[in-house]
Amino acid sequence: MSIKKVFALIILFSLNFISIQAIEPDVFVQSTVNRASQILSENIPKKDKMDKLEIIAKETVDIRGIGFYSLGSARKALNENQKKKYSELFEKYFLKSFSSRLAEYTNPEIEVNNKEVLNKNYTIVNSLLLGTSERPEVQIDWRIYTKDPSNPLIRDLIIEGLSLARTQKEEFSSILNSNDGDISVLFKTLENFSKN
Repeated sequence: MSIKKVFALIILFSLNFISIQAIEPDVFVQSTVNRASQILSENIPKKDKMDKLEIIAKETVDIRGIGFYSLGSARKALNENQKKKYSELFEKYFLKSFSSRLAEYTNPEIEVNNKEVLNKNYTIVNSLLLGTSERPEVQIDWRIYTKDPSNPLIRDLIIEGLSLARTQKEEFSSILNSNDGDISVLFKTLENFSKN
């Protein structure tokens, strides 16, 4: 075997080894926070910040998982076409909601403090949004899905003890219960939010 082939194999092995390395959930959260903070500190229009934040969300959040969790038991009644449509509408809804809220902050400082491994699939990462003269400090816990250790994903944010995913699930349930379980009403609500 030539030196070139040996060298190529070493590089290939190294790249594969790096790509399958587990990413610690607390390191993943800190990295994600740092990326978002960098965007929020840029002197660019809000729309541009939102576009960049959406890219981060697509890479780091389990949007599909959160979407079906938010739908609760109603998801069992959906056919494949409805599931596909719901996933598309929920992603647009989630990305707009996430990016528009976050874009209001200017350079938030978040300290990642510790983590608690719940099981092989979930780890809770504790962090603190540091207070400023305009806002108090806020405790934020991140529920990280770690089934694939090389690709952790955010499944929920618990802000001062309040789960955002659970709150969203309750909102969707309320919409469906008020409309005799008509999924098209929820679809319309998500669609209208994304358009406005």
